[in-house]
Amino acid sequence: MAGLNPNILLTVALAPLAGSAVAGLFGTRFFGNLIGRTVAHSATILGVLISFVLSALTLKDVMGGATFNETIYTWMTVAGMKLEVGFQIDSLSAMMMCVVTFVSLMVHIYTIGYMQEDEGYNRFFSYISLFTFSMLMLVMSNNFLQLFFGWEAVGLVSYLLIGFWYTRPTAIVANMKAFLVNRVGDFGFILGIGLLVAHTGTMKYSEVFALKDVLATEHLAAFDWNLLTAACICLFIGAMGKSAQFPLHVWLPDSMEGPTPISALIHAATMVTAGIFMVSRMSPLFELSDTALSFVLVIGSITALFMGFLGIIQNDIKRVVAYSTLSQLGYMTVALGCSAYSVAVFHLMTHAFFKALLFLGAGSVIIGMHHDQDIRNMGGLRKYMPITWITSLLGSLALIGTPLFSGFYSKDSIIEAVAATHIAGAGFAKFAVLAGVFVTAFYSFRMYFLVFHGEERFGKAHAHDHGHDDHAHDKHAAPAHDSDAHHDEEDDHGHHGLGPGEKPHESPFVVWFPLVMLAIPSVLIGFIAIEPMLYGEFFKNVIFVSEHHEAMAELAHEFHHVGGAMGMALHALTSVPLALAAAGVAFAYYCYMINPKVPAWFYDKFKAIHTLLDNKYYMDKFNEVVFAGGARLLGNGLWNVGDRTLIDGLVVNGSAKVVGWFSSLTRLAQTGYIYHYAFVMILGIVGFLVYFLPFWQA
Repeated sequence: MAGLNPNILLTVALAPLAGSAVAGLFGTRFFGNLIGRTVAHSATILGVLISFVLSALTLKDVMGGATFNETIYTWMTVAGMKLEVGFQIDSLSAMMMCVVTFVSLMVHIYTIGYMQEDEGYNRFFSYISLFTFSMLMLVMSNNFLQLFFGWEAVGLVSYLLIGFWYTRPTAIVANMKAFLVNRVGDFGFILGIGLLVAHTGTMKYSEVFALKDVLATEHLAAFDWNLLTAACICLFIGAMGKSAQFPLHVWLPDSMEGPTPISALIHAATMVTAGIFMVSRMSPLFELSDTALSFVLVIGSITALFMGFLGIIQNDIKRVVAYSTLSQLGYMTVALGCSAYSVAVFHLMTHAFFKALLFLGAGSVIIGMHHDQDIRNMGGLRKYMPITWITSLLGSLALIGTPLFSGFYSKDSIIEAVAATHIAGAGFAKFAVLAGVFVTAFYSFRMYFLVFHGEERFGKAHAHDHGHDDHAHDKHAAPAHDSDAHHDEEDDHGHHGLGPGEKPHESPFVVWFPLVMLAIPSVLIGFIAIEPMLYGEFFKNVIFVSEHHEAMAELAHEFHHVGGAMGMALHALTSVPLALAAAGVAFAYYCYMINPKVPAWFYDKFKAIHTLLDNKYYMDKFNEVVFAGGARLLGNGLWNVGDRTLIDGLVVNGSAKVVGWFSSLTRLAQTGYIYHYAFVMILGIVGFLVYFLPFWQA
């Protein structure tokens, strides 16, 4: 079969960039607002639509056997090493291209309704299209240089989008936090790339992979560490920052300061999954280091369980979904640690749809609630917002792993992979992913019941308003309490939340249409894709699993034993994960629909635990005291000792004092008397003779 057309692949990547340029240059003050909103959003949506259609056609060709791994452009050659722009299109990258462009397209359409009253409308469209271009460059790359370009570009655009409302102090703090934490991860990432490039002399994935057996035998001379283990751990540290793994997770919840559409695009479906994609792409290297895999497994387990606990106490609707994202990213990372890379990528895909759906559903609720984000001020929205309700329910059912829903197939496969693996740390991982099932079901349906069912708590004076009314005329006011803060969006409307007698309303078509479109794959894609992606040849010659890592082989045997996708769903009816999920839903229903005194009792009896969770395990305070405080201490030391004492005091002022002292001596001879000048000249000659006497004697 003929290969893929490089011009089509270039169009996939560059079409969103062209749309971004149109909206960003001609739709903003940069060139004087030459185009209106309609042209700006039409150009960006058209660019992403073209990219999605071509990505879908590319995936179709790839499934037919076509591949592409060539250089598009050689930037420069340094000491024999080529720095290039190139594409590697196979089943992994083609699937990612479709996910990125489809979710981005839905977010673009959704943004028309969500951001319609915002002054930065055109700028926002430019940013999200630029992000789509950056993410496509990342997933399509065939070399580490382009990977790093895409990696940093998505981080830059994320910074711009989190701080989109740049006049709001909390947004500026959040985007700076995201930027700095990601720089920590990126330091490890570039070290990993540097180790591989230094020992192979090439940037291309295929050429590095060809030398993997040689790399596995080499050691870092200074530390006697295995080279491949060190490189893989460094690469994964980069993934920890980008994919928000403990302890580099602290930026993601605060990133909810940005508008809701970017929460769906960046912090659910695409950017945060870049680390999962990268480790899967590097599977030939990770497979040769059980130490690196064990590190990945433990970090993922901690994230999956402990970030889920934080979701239980959140009252901001977006933050509940944000901590859910953290927990699910932990599940994906656990799958990577089990050598179940295809399972991790499968969960990445299914999660992209239902989590984007939940974020956009939360945004629809925020619109209907007049920008009130506190779930304690909601209730009974089901009858006012039926489309948002049903799509959010479908997304929640997919998230908790309900049989036949997409999340069930991917999440249960992760749990089975953990049970089948023998990597160090698997015992703790098994406990974490099973306990996480109950926790996920509880906080997901806690939010669902409080928002869509029960008493209508809107349109009243609440103790939970957290200063909404006080902030009505100050949209830049910082929240008084971080964990329960309302990071209200587009709050130029006079007040937040529904006033007395006001009722919620269903969102407009451009808002609910993407919800419906995302709900379809949230329900169906798992059932359709599980067999080819996990147990077929979809990832053949793309993802590599060592023979002594038997998790995928055991999963394949079990899958075919129970009778495929439908048999897996029927078999799950008697499984422990489904029982835990049902228990979580039932407990949430009892606590928030039948006996609301139960949560209050838990709060009274376990105040210490609530305080610990409320303060997010004190990770922010730890970072503030240790890292930020240490940086300030070091900075003050360098300023006082290095700058003031050494540079200003010794080098600058000291040299000036020496010159001044020498000048004061020379002034003694500048009297205007000829005999004084003659005396100085005689002294000079004597000094000259004494200095050069040894030379003359020789």
